[in-house]
Amino acid sequence: MRFADPKSDIAFKKIFGNENRGEILISFLNAVLDLAEGKRILEVEILNPYQAPRIEGLRESTLDVRASDQRDIQYIVEMQIQKKAGFAKRVVYYTAKAYSGQIQVAEDYPKLNQVIFIEICDFTIFEDPDYLTRHLILNANSFKQELKDLEFNFIELPKFSRREEELGGIIEQRYTDVAPFAKRR
Repeated sequence: MRFADPKSDIAFKKIFGNENRGEILISFLNAVLDLAEGKRILEVEILNPYQAPRIEGLRESTLDVRASDQRDIQYIVEMQIQKKAGFAKRVVYYTAKAYSGQIQVAEDYPKLNQVIFIEICDFTIFEDPDYLTRHLILNANSFKQELKDLEFNFIELPKFSRREEELGGIIEQRYTDVAPFAKRR
């Protein structure tokens, strides 16, 4: 039996963006974000991945998967096979657009909720040896996270080299159970 490559756009969206299979996305998000009991995602609503610009002439964007949870936190999950020019800027743009798109003219800023971006990429981006990295906005002096509304998470597949018997947590097991992203040796 042949399976679709989960790194392809269509298969990726079918696995993680399927309203009838929300438990897969929930399990993935809880594992990647390492959410503690009480903060775990219990349900998700798959949102329209198309982000139309509000001002004519601005760039439109279509995301792979966009969802929100019971606390109205938005999640963007993207799969990227090739590193293209402006990759990091595109990540920030998608996240900022999702963030700013939560309110309309004359609505109050307190209605804005956190947006968490998760990128699964089949190339390396950072020097950090870990395959999963979390990027936050921190105070340069205190290293405290005082601006908490934007978060960026990256899973760099080439850095994931564990064999099946070496898998530790649920996020690593999900690579073999749900979407076999890991390159087995």
